[in-house]
Amino acid sequence: MIETAAQAAAVSHLALEFNIVPEMPPGANGFIRIVNWLLWAVVLACVAALIYGGGKFAWEKYMTGRGEAGQGMVWALVGAVVAYSANQILNAVVA
Repeated sequence: MIETAAQAAAVSHLALEFNIVPEMPPGANGFIRIVNWLLWAVVLACVAALIYGGGKFAWEKYMTGRGEAGQGMVWALVGAVVAYSANQILNAVVA
């Protein structure tokens, strides 16, 4: 509670309005471009790992009857999800 007029004046003086307009810093477009290229590289690597893991899984299943290479496929999918999430978080922070 405000008890005196001096305190009310001090509070109204301190409660100034600031109009802050966010803008991208210089060089941010280049940084975003590099991050997008890295995202594409990671996604391509995840797809390659998924194809390799699927082939290895099928080969092991055919040769030995047990397929234990499925773990590599799961990690490739987890890597793709993490890369996509990181890109979305970066876009939300920058935009």
